[in-house]
Amino acid sequence: MHIGARIREIRKRKKLTISQVAEGTGLSKGFLSNVENDKTSPSVDTLHTIAKFLRVPLSYLFLEEHERMRIVRKEERQITTFGKNQIKVELLASYDGLRMMIGELPPGVSTGDEAHAHQGKECHVVLKGKILAQQGEDTCILEEGDSFSWNACVPHRVTNISDETARVLITVYTENDPKNNF
Repeated sequence: MHIGARIREIRKRKKLTISQVAEGTGLSKGFLSNVENDKTSPSVDTLHTIAKFLRVPLSYLFLEEHERMRIVRKEERQITTFGKNQIKVELLASYDGLRMMIGELPPGVSTGDEAHAHQGKECHVVLKGKILAQQGEDTCILEEGDSFSWNACVPHRVTNISDETARVLITVYTENDPKNNF
């Protein structure tokens, strides 16, 4: 863990000098320099003082690199197609078992010939088109702006019942699934 480097990064991003941080926290410049260079391990109380002055949550200083914000630019999205009708799925983001995607279903196409089930929970928002969502014995027609959710362990299927390509924002949560991280 490189807390000192993170403090330096925040200080520089905020265009602050070590002198300004020293004055604002009551800590010496030499001590702060040692902290930033990971040559000393400050107490939690001291870290709280520094975090408060820098206006960041104390917990932010303890985050590992893989726990920090992740960005996926539009042109960097992973795009896959599946099925005989080439359903397109764009992975927007993924974090500790949580995935957010946009699915595109051509007119008349379903997510499969049969309903399917898998581990996890799903939430959907219809962005464009009109779909038929089926889960177990439940069916519902949904249009642009409508949303629905379900436990994915119950067999389910989505069919585009419009004359245009349907676009659906999909969020899937699967507990303890390490493959869902990028």
